[in-house]
Amino acid sequence: MATYTQIIYHIVFSTKHRERVLTPARRDDLFRYIWGIIKNKQGHLYRIGGVEDHVHILSSLHPTVALADFVKTIKVASALWIKEERVFPEFGHWQDGYGAFTHSIREKDGLIDYIKGQEEHHRHETFVDEYKRLLTEAGIKFDEKYLE
Repeated sequence: MATYTQIIYHIVFSTKHRERVLTPARRDDLFRYIWGIIKNKQGHLYRIGGVEDHVHILSSLHPTVALADFVKTIKVASALWIKEERVFPEFGHWQDGYGAFTHSIREKDGLIDYIKGQEEHHRHETFVDEYKRLLTEAGIKFDEKYLE
């Protein structure tokens, strides 16, 4: 019996204290590096994007890979790469934790457009407000103290 899945994850995480250190000049390098991590974990990247203080990843996972392990691998490996290569000199760490939201394949194109539009989107909404909205829309209860 083969294993078949169709689960799309929208994963969101921020720099520690939402420090605005992911400068545009090297952000695409970071995204390509994360794409390589996802490929190595046998996932499929639909879209990656973000701004100075956070990253959005739209991806599927290989059925043998746990979501927590997947995100941990991305955050640990990319943080090490950022520091070793001095990609973002002011970068300290990624935040503890992350948001992960499941979506159907029918939502994929809209989510891709949403992630593509991060620069424009964040002219009108802060990351914290966006994150609260995403959590609320997903029906996830959260503690405000972990968002500030």
